[in-house]
Amino acid sequence: MTVPLGLALCLLLAMIQAAPTRAPLAAREDWRETPPATPITQAHVASADLELMVMGPGAAGIKKSHHDQPADDPYYVWSGDATGTWAVALRTRRAALDLSRGGAIRWRSRQSGFRQLHPIVQLEDGRWLVADQADAASEQWRVHEFATADLTWRTLDVSTIVEGRPVNRPSLARITAVGFTDLMRGGGTPASSRLDWIEIYGFPASR
Repeated sequence: MTVPLGLALCLLLAMIQAAPTRAPLAAREDWRETPPATPITQAHVASADLELMVMGPGAAGIKKSHHDQPADDPYYVWSGDATGTWAVALRTRRAALDLSRGGAIRWRSRQSGFRQLHPIVQLEDGRWLVADQADAASEQWRVHEFATADLTWRTLDVSTIVEGRPVNRPSLARITAVGFTDLMRGGGTPASSRLDWIEIYGFPASR
């Protein structure tokens, strides 16, 4: 059956209007171009609006890394020296973020071994969540984007960095920190996670 052109255009317009649009870029962190150091500290954060949080038994082993060769090697977070599970997050200093309307977490990373990098968020009440979805191992650096509307979540114990029970449709309207973890200890170069930069898309929500 042939659909009249006018009706087809109306249906197309309705689909476009119904499609969720991505929220604006709220924060981006590239890390300062300084020599490698362990552990990573606030001094390595390039954005004045973001506060670094490094958590878990392996926190002291999380490194800001870089190599002179290849020439385009980025300045990145590396988990290879972590002696236990770990998580890194960035807390917004000015306002909470609403990731419930077109929110997204986008980063450039490279994992090796069995490492898979999961997004994490902190709710305004202090609870932490870790996404079931993750960015898996890759031979090369690659950009990966998570639309928050597509994510499912579990509780995260930030003292141990161990995932807990599923959380059914948590509200992401007031998020105070966003970060990442692979839920594993480091295993040197063959078994580790690397994160070059991270972008957070959302609307400001007053605390």
